[in-house]
Amino acid sequence: MRENGNRLNGLLEKYLFLLTPVSLILGFLLSEQFKSGVNAIPWLFAYLTFVMASGCSVNSIRDAFRMPSAMLLTFSLTHIVAPLIAYGIGAWVFGADSPYVVGFVLFAVIPLGVSSVIWVSLSKGHVPFTLAMIVIDTALSPFVIPLALETMFGTSIELDHMGMLADLLLIVVAPTILGVLVNELSRYRFKAWSAPVCGPTSKVALCTVIMINAAAIAPYMVELKRDMVVVVPLVVLLVSLCYLIGFAGSLWTRRPDLMIAVTFSSGMRNISLGLVLALSYFSPLTAVPVVLAILIQQPFATLNNAFMKAFMRSDLYKKITGIPSAEQVRY
Repeated sequence: MRENGNRLNGLLEKYLFLLTPVSLILGFLLSEQFKSGVNAIPWLFAYLTFVMASGCSVNSIRDAFRMPSAMLLTFSLTHIVAPLIAYGIGAWVFGADSPYVVGFVLFAVIPLGVSSVIWVSLSKGHVPFTLAMIVIDTALSPFVIPLALETMFGTSIELDHMGMLADLLLIVVAPTILGVLVNELSRYRFKAWSAPVCGPTSKVALCTVIMINAAAIAPYMVELKRDMVVVVPLVVLLVSLCYLIGFAGSLWTRRPDLMIAVTFSSGMRNISLGLVLALSYFSPLTAVPVVLAILIQQPFATLNNAFMKAFMRSDLYKKITGIPSAEQVRY
């Protein structure tokens, strides 16, 4: 039983790069069947967070908070550099008053994606650092999002602060505390003990979230109309630039686990929360770039995973970090 579970988990990890786009396609094709599951997304995310946190100890989380420079770097890349790039791209193509520009900026300023923890873990990155970043970033989002939009567009928006805090508690804080607590009480044995079950089911939960999101945004795709030819490549460009600036900035850390964590954290956003904000406070056209990012950031995470593996085996990696090949990341 345990061997079968571990074997299945390894198989799902190996082919996750195929499962993510397949999940997107199925979500679109079976929109009517899956879109009713939107309310399950927070619970699925909570489970994903719990599984990841169950491998972290109190000491490892504490150590993550002792890296303020890396945290400040990630915040700067995601909520200063990325929004400015998003505004520049959108304003250059559509004009500063276009609702698409608001959508580009909104994507850049929403909190870091909980699903990035999955990819950081798969890539042998610094999971406690990533969890700590998500907790802090989500807690600050009720202040960061309105401030960014007001600064760039001269207008402010009303946000459901209590609803956002409830989302934070459900998706990140509670399952993180529970996962760490279970790990501590089990004397760090829970992760290995539960791996045959939690490993494959967490991958299934991730694919289910992708399918439900794809199903939810399918009706809004008609809003693109003739703009699709322009908007889609720009969203692809923006998401790729978010990964790129994260990677470029992470080189400063000279630590392979932090490079992985900063890169994925910079590239991925909490699209579920972004989708709620976009559809609740803006026009459908504003929501288009945000919902399109759902289609793009997960496949790009697959590409980034492969890129990081290749980079950390390269001579360039050794030159930048000074780490001999024998001490490189354990792939």
